[in-house]
Amino acid sequence: MKAAGNGTPKQCVENLLSMVRGENPMERVKGVDARWFDRPEGQAAEGLVEDANWLIRTYEPRVNVEDVKISIAEQQDGSYGLTAFLSDV
Repeated sequence: MKAAGNGTPKQCVENLLSMVRGENPMERVKGVDARWFDRPEGQAAEGLVEDANWLIRTYEPRVNVEDVKISIAEQQDGSYGLTAFLSDV
């Protein structure tokens, strides 16, 4: 999370997707569920998309989620990217 400038909807969504569930002591369900990180690629991608959609809809009502995409890295090292396509309300 940035030290300042966290109020824009885009930045708030980025902060939400950067958090792991349980990381915020006052809001334990805020963040992405870490259980998806150790699952096989097919299961993890589907679950992460659903989880990200729920997270954004629940905690950032100023945006509409158009789509969430997972991109798997070509290096075969298990890394991936999560991209949320949003529109302002």
